[in-house]
Amino acid sequence: MLSDKMVQVIQTGAQQAVEECQYQFRNSRWNCSTVENSTDIFGGVLKFKSRESAFVHALSAAALAHAVARACSRGELNECSCDARVRKRTPRHWQWGGCSEDIRYGEKFSRDFVDVKEEKESDEGIMNLHNNEAGRRAVRGRMQRVCKCHGMSGSCSVRVCWRRLPQLRVVGDALTTRYEGASHVKVVERKRGKNIRKLRPIHMDMKKPNKTDLVYLEDSPDYCEPNDELGVLGTRGRTCNRTSAALDGCRLLCCGRGYQTRVRDHEEKCKCRFVWCCRVHCELCRSKRDHHVCN
Repeated sequence: MLSDKMVQVIQTGAQQAVEECQYQFRNSRWNCSTVENSTDIFGGVLKFKSRESAFVHALSAAALAHAVARACSRGELNECSCDARVRKRTPRHWQWGGCSEDIRYGEKFSRDFVDVKEEKESDEGIMNLHNNEAGRRAVRGRMQRVCKCHGMSGSCSVRVCWRRLPQLRVVGDALTTRYEGASHVKVVERKRGKNIRKLRPIHMDMKKPNKTDLVYLEDSPDYCEPNDELGVLGTRGRTCNRTSAALDGCRLLCCGRGYQTRVRDHEEKCKCRFVWCCRVHCELCRSKRDHHVCN
């Protein structure tokens, strides 16, 4: 039975995952849009065993581990606190102190809460479990050692250090890089006494994915046109960047349909100056700007 505090932390982790997903995909054809009044917050997109599904599973598992570990260190949960195990190591030129954030407990809770929902023998379950673990490793691999000096007159006679979680944005950036280089795989059976099902590259000449790589089994659906069944909004009406050759550029984002240019009035503060004492006085400058929208 989960405590009320833990339920709140789970909700926080889920919300942070959605917000980070929407930030990372803000310029993509699928912008991690959510669907209200649905059992699946992302609609039917996750029914596809695609690279988008891989990213969402990895980020969700990572965000939960991150949220739980942070809540532990802040004393918000009775189930855990700071990570005392790091103090068993004895470094030479500094010493452990402070409150190290317990990513091990966060990972364990994430596995127990998220991974248990997967069918471990199904193709989709094997894929999701791999991506869940890749997400958690993205957090653990970016833990930072933070140190503070103690001593007379600013000397550093004693250096005390602790481990700190990375910002979730750093994890999101790392997983987006993994998403862009995700491995297209298939499930194969290896018979060694008993049937063992493994993920292998779909083509023999491709690199075998490691435990930090994201993997997917199916190509992505079409995100260009609206699809109510999948909860895909399409890209009509999306703002695009006319001068960009990247995903946010009008050529790619508008899927070849072209775009319209609209002129909008824009207001911003300008010519700001400090007035003694103690305020800042700004003028309001108006200009017209081009705004490009997908057909």
